[in-house]
Amino acid sequence: MRNKGIIIALTVVVSVLCAYFLFFTYVSRQVQDKAVAYATTNGKLNETQRQHYLDSVWRAPVFGPYTYRDVRQNELGLGLDLKGGMHVTLEVSPVEIVRAMAGNSKEPGFNKALALAQERQKTNSGTPFTTLFYQAYQEVAPGKPLAPLFANAVNKDRKIDRSTSDAKVLSAINKEEEEAIDRSFDILRKRVDKFGVNQPNIQRVKGTGRIQVELPGVDNPERVRKLLQGQAKLEFYEVWSPQEFFPYISQLDKTLSDKEKATAATPAADTTKATAAVAGDSSSLAAKLAKKPAVAASKTDSAKAQQGGPLSRLLTQLPGGMLGVNLRDTARLNQLLRSDEARATFPPNLALLYDAKPKELGKQSIIQLVAVKKDRTGNTPAPLTGEVVSDARMDYDQTGRPEVSMSMNPSGSKKWQRMTAANIGKQVAVVLDDVVYSDPVVQSEISGGNTQISGSFSIEEAQDLAQVLKAGKLPAPTRIVEEAVVGPSLGQEAINQGLYSSLAGLLIIMLFMTVYYGRAGLVADAALLFNMFLILGVLAQFQTALTLPGIAGLILVIASSVDANVLIFERIREELDHGHSLHDAVNAGYNRAFSAIFDSNVTTMLIAIILGFFGTGPVQSFAVTLGIGVLTSFLSAVFVSRLIIEALIKGKTTSSISFSTVLSRNLFKNVNFDIVGKRKIAYAASTVIIVVGFVLMYLQGGPNLGVDFQGGRSYVVDFNKAVVSSDIADAIRPVFGGAGLEVKQYGAPNRLRITTSYLSEDETQVADKKVVAALNQGLNKFSADAPVIKSTSKVGATIADDIKRTSVLSLALTLLGIFVYVLFRFERWQYSMAAVIALFHDALLVIATYPIARAFGLNYEMDQIFVAAVLSIIGFSMNDTVVIYDRIREYLRNDPKLTFAQVVNPALNSTFSRTMITFTTVFLVVLVLYIFGGETLRSFSFAMIIGIIFGTYSSLFIATPIILDTYGKKEEAERRAAGEDISSVASDAPKLRTTI
Repeated sequence: MRNKGIIIALTVVVSVLCAYFLFFTYVSRQVQDKAVAYATTNGKLNETQRQHYLDSVWRAPVFGPYTYRDVRQNELGLGLDLKGGMHVTLEVSPVEIVRAMAGNSKEPGFNKALALAQERQKTNSGTPFTTLFYQAYQEVAPGKPLAPLFANAVNKDRKIDRSTSDAKVLSAINKEEEEAIDRSFDILRKRVDKFGVNQPNIQRVKGTGRIQVELPGVDNPERVRKLLQGQAKLEFYEVWSPQEFFPYISQLDKTLSDKEKATAATPAADTTKATAAVAGDSSSLAAKLAKKPAVAASKTDSAKAQQGGPLSRLLTQLPGGMLGVNLRDTARLNQLLRSDEARATFPPNLALLYDAKPKELGKQSIIQLVAVKKDRTGNTPAPLTGEVVSDARMDYDQTGRPEVSMSMNPSGSKKWQRMTAANIGKQVAVVLDDVVYSDPVVQSEISGGNTQISGSFSIEEAQDLAQVLKAGKLPAPTRIVEEAVVGPSLGQEAINQGLYSSLAGLLIIMLFMTVYYGRAGLVADAALLFNMFLILGVLAQFQTALTLPGIAGLILVIASSVDANVLIFERIREELDHGHSLHDAVNAGYNRAFSAIFDSNVTTMLIAIILGFFGTGPVQSFAVTLGIGVLTSFLSAVFVSRLIIEALIKGKTTSSISFSTVLSRNLFKNVNFDIVGKRKIAYAASTVIIVVGFVLMYLQGGPNLGVDFQGGRSYVVDFNKAVVSSDIADAIRPVFGGAGLEVKQYGAPNRLRITTSYLSEDETQVADKKVVAALNQGLNKFSADAPVIKSTSKVGATIADDIKRTSVLSLALTLLGIFVYVLFRFERWQYSMAAVIALFHDALLVIATYPIARAFGLNYEMDQIFVAAVLSIIGFSMNDTVVIYDRIREYLRNDPKLTFAQVVNPALNSTFSRTMITFTTVFLVVLVLYIFGGETLRSFSFAMIIGIIFGTYSSLFIATPIILDTYGKKEEAERRAAGEDISSVASDAPKLRTTI
């Protein structure tokens, strides 16, 4: 093998990296086990204590210098469907952006055009909203320019006047929409940090105004919805000096301490002699804090309990005289600050807010507290709010240090002048969503509204502050267009199902390879285990969470990764049958199988890339795992297995390793089927199945689309005993006003999935609550059965249309990509055309079987995972087709006198063993997934089972025979017309061989 040293070095490096990152997963599990042991008493787990333990080690070293936080960031995480939590897709409302830029114009034509564009967006999600708005405006107000609507004070900085062209106005709107999305993303990213969940994920969806948020483990979906959809609240407040607010902190600390002692009720405590601290006496707290080092938070809770009152045990005095608290203690401090004692002690205009960024002191993260003059009741608004900010940008001062330049509108300038004049030498706080992002000292009165905010900023910090100041510049509300909530119990169930199906599939494959190939099969098993190790390690390196669809991709990779070894081993067996030595047979087997393996991997990778680019959520997770699996399979099957085999046969005879067993030695010997002779029967059979399927689909009222494609809401409901789905449907249907409803069993007799289109056009939280209330009303009849909603999902009409569009586009691009690649590799368009027709035929057959199955009581939905299954089937079928094409090309190159018609049957028969072996392995694994993979993947695995059957059938009876009908016969006729005696070379046609 060439470049053996490079291959070995690469394998070692990749293996070490994978082991390194997977070890973090092991360490994390160890810490979590300790947390469970700590919080378990008499067999009962106290979730609060478990979380308290994890919080206490969050910033503490748990593995060498690595803290638990570091470990969690590098471990192989679990997705929401395996861990529970919430997935949300938000869309920044372009309607409000356009309306705000138009100064909330009341012009009838403008508002009618906005409403019309908003309605059309539901079925034209791929068209930019500004384009839809402009088209609608031209319809309702033909000939009227846009400039008069947008030539106002709001757009003064954008240089829009009454003579500005429509194109420039639309460009300005597009630019503002993009900036608003960026600001919303930045704000949401900061808000997500407040949830305190491990491995939160927030990302923009390419080419759209959507933002995806994943929050594993959250247990309060309502709070998430409220916080994510709330508009950014930018405010400016005056700040209390330490000398002004320390006395109140001291008084509260004394009050809480007295209460603590009274509650303890110890005989030694003489609480009657406690003297109440007056508001002006801050020496007690100040003295305690002065003696307390800034990293005192690293002490244990038991040690801290011996020091001062509840507040002084939590607070730390920072350089400059300000107060701080350890990041992990903020929950406890919040509890104290919300107490009745705090409300009675603090003035109504004193609110303690947190700084945006913690400070690293020692090995602890300390977050500063800023006392602002804010009405805690919410009745009095802030002196100045973000609407007055017209612009903010990062700049540099005279010394070249980063600063922030802010400008305000005329109204804001006057208020800002009064506010700065009254606070010279004091601080003012810039607050976004109750978090302080800056609290600069006012040097002088600021008039004109132009302000420079300076400090020890890095460039990134200055840019962030500029983004914060612009957050209130233009309202850009967000709305939830897609949502999924998975309960933790369903997550644990999914883990068990995924684990069992993965292990069962792996064991079946390993057993089959050993039984069929003997000692060589053991080598393939070792390569397969190594491949699994690499896939999980790479997932961990890229911090990609493992999801249930990801497990489906993993199982598919397990099944298809052995295909390369099958190709190689069959080639080796052929060379051994021809009398070659073991060493020569191994070299020839790997070399000759390489092109077919390479081509099949390229086509599968093409599918993974398309799915990853256009897919979202579960489909994207499936694509990532599939793509990684293609690369690692190529390394393990082609190179690692060869290293092992070459090491085993070095200096040995042919008896040192076997590539067959007693059971497989004579299997598929002398296969001689007239496959192409049956092609017309195959054409007719496929046509009948497709026609029957689509007729049934029409009679059934159309395809059984999932929520992904049609929009709506879906709920998984558990009962304490088995229930009849039709009875539940009859009870719920009236409260949903006759809207579309489907109720079906979901994995267990006591679990139902309820899907409805009721209020599907309304994506607001009010509608969400109304649908849940109606559902609960319908379920009241079964209250004795204790119905509990375990998970929910929602897909808005706009995103449903987008998913349908991208699904069709994914299929079209996959077929186009395969057409181009096959044309490049095999140099005849007939090969490409036949391959694409066969693959499209496979997709139609799978779609047609769904209504046929529905007619027999098997009711499976077509959703995003179904699309992933169809594309996976295309990949599987293409792999088989490429192997046959490769053998035809080999025969024709070996003897140019032969015609396509003469080699087609020999090629199909000589690859028959590989076709059947690969079919068997993949079919068995997908069957295991269907049985043990759980209800979530039932539709996926059903489609895969059907697709594998028809994909194998089409590669034999459809793809290659089509080439014969479109090219082979024409070639033969042309050669006969040229005077060649085709029959004279018939005896030279390749003989049918046992193996590939």
